Amino acid sequence: MINESRLLNVANSFFTQRKFEKALFLYSQLSSEFPDNKEYQIYALFCDIASEDEEKAMSLYDYFVVVKDENLEVAIRYVEDVINAYDGDIDKMMEILKEVSSSTIESLDAIRYEDFKKLIESRGSFRIAFEDIMFSTKVAIENKDDFFDFVTKLIDNDFNTTAYTYLDGFNEYFSYDQEIEKLYKKLEEKKIAINHK
Repeated sequence: MINESRLLNVANSFFTQRKFEKALFLYSQLSSEFPDNKEYQIYALFCDIASEDEEKAMSLYDYFVVVKDENLEVAIRYVEDVINAYDGDIDKMMEILKEVSSSTIESLDAIRYEDFKKLIESRGSFRIAFEDIMFSTKVAIENKDDFFDFVTKLIDNDFNTTAYTYLDGFNEYFSYDQEIEKLYKKLEEKKIAINHK
């Protein structure tokens, strides 16, 4: 008998380390052992998406992990919509992106961090504001303080994979910076806490 939660933790760990083939193998194992659990099939789909677009897969994963704890059905439905749209239904993709951004900002490729902070204020929470833009817009960071503030908020709101992506992307600019080290440490501590739940 396999240890379901341990296997899922290992699979998720592989995924966040971008070892997608290993993660897919374990998610597939979980899917065949527990065919009624749609969550495992969703994780396997993320691995599939990662073969074409790693950043999109990571963003979807982050979104799913955060939302599924509040409402698994809503999280699955949203991800399925995005994936169906991603599979070539351009109209549907545009509709989803419009829904995500219309209530907040016009569709832009990037939003300045100053403007994003205003969006947080108007939406009432970092998490909601970030979910609004995470698939359609990048946050343009213009200085070090904003970068640290943004990544800290990502970690505090459980967007851990996205936080890693930002840290890894900016690491070469701020290498050996103590603040960067602290943020990596904070992420590691969160990962340890989650695995010991």
